[in-house]
Amino acid sequence: MKLDSAGLQILSRQECVALLVSASIGRIVFTDRALPAVQPVNFVLDDEDIVIRTGLGSKLAAAASDAIVAFEADEFDHSTRTGWSVTAVGPARAVREPGEIERLSTLPLHPWAPGDHGHYIVVRAEQITGRRLSRRHDAREN
Repeated sequence: MKLDSAGLQILSRQECVALLVSASIGRIVFTDRALPAVQPVNFVLDDEDIVIRTGLGSKLAAAASDAIVAFEADEFDHSTRTGWSVTAVGPARAVREPGEIERLSTLPLHPWAPGDHGHYIVVRAEQITGRRLSRRHDAREN
C-alpha cells in the first residue's frame, strides 16, 4: 500500500473508478467569468466518462462545454474518521449528436434539481487520483 506524505492511502485508477461508481453526488469545478466555480451535481459513469445532466441555458452548460474541468466525489464517516476522495480532471464537452443523447438518456441518471435537464455534459477523465483515510489506532486517544 502506497501512502502520501500525509499518511493517506494512494488509490489506483481502478480503485478510484470503483469508488466513483458507488457515489451519486459529486462536485464539478469550472471557470465562470475567469473565476473558479464549484457546483454539486449528480452523475453517472459511462465507462470512465463522467456524465452530468443540466439545463441547456445553465451556467454550468455554458462554462463547462469545451473546457478543462475538475470533478470530485467523496464519502466520509465522521464517527470513524474514515473515508475517501477521488478527483478527475479532463475535457468536458456538450453532447449534441442525437444518437448519443438518446443513448445517454437510457443511463440511470435522474436529476435531483427541478427544471429542464435535457442537456448532457461528458467529462473525459484523463487524470484520476484518489486518497483513502483509514482509521489507525492512536495511543493519545485512550
